[in-house]
Amino acid sequence: MTYLLALDQGTSSSRSIVFDSQGHVVAWAQQELPQIYPQPGWVEHDPHEIWRSQIATVRDALSKAGLQARDIHAIGITNQRETTVVWNRRTGQPIHHAIVWQDRRAEPTCAQLREQGLANLIQAKTGLLIDAYFSGSKIKWLLDHVPLARQQAERGELAFGTIDSWLMWQLTEGGVHLTDVSNASRTMLFNVHTNQWDDELLQALDIPPTMMPRVLPSSAHFGFASARLLGHAIPIGGVAGDQQSALFGQACFKEGMAKNTYGTGCFMLMHTGEKFQTSHNGLLTTSAAQTGSQTEYAIEGSVFVGGAVVQWLRDGLRAIQASSEVEALAQSVPDSGGVMMVPAFTGLGAPYWNPAARGTITGLTRGTTLAHIARAALESIAYQSAALLQAISRDAVAAGAAPVSELRVDGGACINDLLMQFQADLLGIAVVRPAVIETTALGAAYLAGLSTGVYSSLSELSELWRAERRFLPTMSTARAQEHMANWEHAVRQTTLGRC
Repeated sequence: MTYLLALDQGTSSSRSIVFDSQGHVVAWAQQELPQIYPQPGWVEHDPHEIWRSQIATVRDALSKAGLQARDIHAIGITNQRETTVVWNRRTGQPIHHAIVWQDRRAEPTCAQLREQGLANLIQAKTGLLIDAYFSGSKIKWLLDHVPLARQQAERGELAFGTIDSWLMWQLTEGGVHLTDVSNASRTMLFNVHTNQWDDELLQALDIPPTMMPRVLPSSAHFGFASARLLGHAIPIGGVAGDQQSALFGQACFKEGMAKNTYGTGCFMLMHTGEKFQTSHNGLLTTSAAQTGSQTEYAIEGSVFVGGAVVQWLRDGLRAIQASSEVEALAQSVPDSGGVMMVPAFTGLGAPYWNPAARGTITGLTRGTTLAHIARAALESIAYQSAALLQAISRDAVAAGAAPVSELRVDGGACINDLLMQFQADLLGIAVVRPAVIETTALGAAYLAGLSTGVYSSLSELSELWRAERRFLPTMSTARAQEHMANWEHAVRQTTLGRC
């Protein structure tokens, strides 16, 4: 039997999963990752804790599988994107906590870029809208605010990386400073047409090019995990940002195929093939995971707070003891009782892009219970995702393509049947849950297997994908449109000072 090991470093946890060559989960291990909130709108992680938790889950997963490092054919890495680490090349020590993708501290830098008239240039080169979400503005913040950082960077002493680069640096004991096209495309510094760092954008943000990792296709040879760490050297054969990895793991290889991942945030991607398609509906164009030199793209919409709203119910409101309790609590009432929640805890992402928005709960009455709020929280995930798909479909039709006909789903929250059925009702199309919902990790394993000869083609991978359940819409189109109109009204109430 051939085994592949996927490292899935996410926002709220580090995971490692052993797959067999048929895509079945053999064993897995997970550790929660502490969140650091220095002040409102700021979110950080400890890079040392990221590495410690990740390598611990690797060893735990191998132990649970009854395997040793020499039994693993290759490693694939997938990671939370945009999260930014800068470290000293000589010592390997980070100069600051990692700044997480949700963090908003770099918004003043983004405002300056907009005032300089760079929005169209950045979108044309990177496919992205100017936003503090992306890594470039985070790097600039670190160079401007960490003592001596800029001087060290200009001397070539500092390295930047998204989490994949940080993990590879650790796995190879400082042997490689690499990333892949999908992660590079999320920095606001990478030209997705040429697959190279863009000198003009680096200059605009005053970032020395020496900080940047070398960029490879997503399925490639990224070096070897150290034998000293694991007992045997293992090739690293696949790397992709979590959402592109999930798109790959869902076998969405063709133009028009779409998936939505329900994680800490929600991320919907539609493959557009070799077409760089500019969105006119508040979405992003991003590089899809690439298996060779040919550029491939996807249209993407990102919801900042998806499953994180359930964490807030647990840790903030203390309405539940464990995240798994939310479905039963929400099902204890027939509907949300008119309550609408917009969880704009760190602003609103696509298709709204409103950093000033703040979370609201509206429609409260004396009859409102925690169950109604829990149901509204769950439904907010579906509403935000529906707004994304509507925007993606408008872009598809404008480009002469058909709207999305089915949505493949994955991520932890997709096991919630209540949420998936409501999602299908709002969308009016089938929502399809795969037999293996760990598609983010599976995509990384597939990329690693493809580069190391386990798989011969994308067609072979397509044949491995299997559906577990199809959720079909049961709500009338008119009722779904009424729900979405109520949602859009609630969204308009989220900007501070405007009700």
